[in-house]
Amino acid sequence: MGLSRRDLLLNAAAATAALVGAAASARPAAASSLPVRPPGAREEAEFLSLCIRCARCNDACPNQAIQTFTKESGRRFSAEPGRGEEGTPVVFARLQACNLCQSDPGDVLRCGEACPTGALKLVRKSPEDVQAQVAMGTAVVDKNLCFSYTTACCGVCIRACPFPGKALKAGMHERPVVDPEFCVGCGLCERVCVRYPQAITIKAGRVTA
Repeated sequence: MGLSRRDLLLNAAAATAALVGAAASARPAAASSLPVRPPGAREEAEFLSLCIRCARCNDACPNQAIQTFTKESGRRFSAEPGRGEEGTPVVFARLQACNLCQSDPGDVLRCGEACPTGALKLVRKSPEDVQAQVAMGTAVVDKNLCFSYTTACCGVCIRACPFPGKALKAGMHERPVVDPEFCVGCGLCERVCVRYPQAITIKAGRVTA
């Protein structure tokens, strides 16, 4: 017996849903709506309650990576404003990444040292302390854009990572593989990406898919 029109429509709908689900699972995790904070930032709610919008961390940053969050800048960099973020410090890696004070001779990250309220914790520059206390976000690779996954070896992001072989590993053809356990979200990979739009971007929080 042939299928009825109703059965055909139901089968078509199921097939479409399956295709959509497969496509979604192949894409990188959705962007977080939270802005990427400087290193040492506390959990977002506590951070917003402690931050007095003094911009001292902006001035202290040796790499000029810390910007002031505005509605305009938030929309430009895909961070949704509206939860009291205006005037707070934020890092837009595409504009300038955090180099974890590698160019500074001091022993601590300057933004936390400058913060008068503890919204940014004081973090020592040692790799162990940075790994333990810095969680700005997680790098996410779009394999549909990344040259190493699509056309030719690149590896620029891997060489820029302050924790190569841990946070960002090189797969076959220098394909970047992110380990969220070690990625601190500094954004150096996004900053140096030669693809536009960037094939690797920082999302606030721990992104595991």
